[in-house]
Amino acid sequence: GTGSNILSALQDLFWLSKSKVEKQLQIISVLQWVLTFLIMGIACTLILMYILCTDCWAIAVLYLAWLVFDWNTPKKGGRRSQWVRNWAIWRYFRDYFPIRLVKTHNLLTTRNYIFGYHPHGIMGLGAFCNFSTEATGVSQKFPGIRPYLATLAGNFRMPILRDYLMSGGICPVNRDSIDYILSKNGSGNAIIIVVGGAAESLNCTPGRNSVTLRNRKGFVRLALRHGADLVPVYSFGENEVYKQLIFEEGSWGRWVQKKFQKHIGFAPCIFHGRGLFSSNSWGLLPYSKPITTVVGEPITIPKIDNPSQKEVDFYHSVYVDSLIKLFDKYKSKFGLPETEVLEVN
Repeated sequence: GTGSNILSALQDLFWLSKSKVEKQLQIISVLQWVLTFLIMGIACTLILMYILCTDCWAIAVLYLAWLVFDWNTPKKGGRRSQWVRNWAIWRYFRDYFPIRLVKTHNLLTTRNYIFGYHPHGIMGLGAFCNFSTEATGVSQKFPGIRPYLATLAGNFRMPILRDYLMSGGICPVNRDSIDYILSKNGSGNAIIIVVGGAAESLNCTPGRNSVTLRNRKGFVRLALRHGADLVPVYSFGENEVYKQLIFEEGSWGRWVQKKFQKHIGFAPCIFHGRGLFSSNSWGLLPYSKPITTVVGEPITIPKIDNPSQKEVDFYHSVYVDSLIKLFDKYKSKFGLPETEVLEVN
């Protein structure tokens, strides 16, 4: 009767409140990552400089001494923390979009791998969530495989930020770091390289599936030198979470972006997502669009100490074909029409 109706209403109110709390936790988890991506390195550097000018200068000096001592750690596989990778905040991060990781083939623990991640997107949110946290179960899906997400080496010169990144298994995307992981860290390693990099981010916009790959062959040469198998990875939805102002080739805006890319290593993008309090306003939060990352079939690569350009070109073409086949096989399953074509630049 009346009592059961009241109880039912209270239960509905309870679940509504729980849903709202979870949604706010998801927003907070994503916001902290966006702020980390955009300002943490600069903010921590400025704070450290400020502390040097205060009565607490000894703390800053001790950290700087530690920084000098620990400078080469990022080049030697870093210092990952399973505790950090398993933080609950990453599960809220995952559920905000949501983000999924799809396994298509087993990976042998007796081999090393280079994953080519596509597309870059604005912030590589799928790459981070899937491979630098355990939110989507990468260690359960690929038991015995240690993922290392490679990012700009300049990030590891920033105090505090470098330690935060290393705790997630993130490493510098430079030859020293990759050589160490693939040759002196045993087997079962998987380095995830966002192949298109800054150049690709300039073309990231909703509704467009475009990768910068035709002239990106360095990762293939590295794979040949170490005998590491190549694995194509495509994230459906990565380009949907932000809207970007695209400058045409030859415009002053694109000229500025390319200059930044050439001399600093990243390209400044003019983009926006949703607001903090409303999805109808503009802000830095990404739109909550699903991101599904599909890990394709590994391509067996022979070990060749000094691969010729012909050998690099051959395996690069095999990789490009494999990526296109992966895209075509799964595009309709994840919301794209059968007529959609992957644009390879």
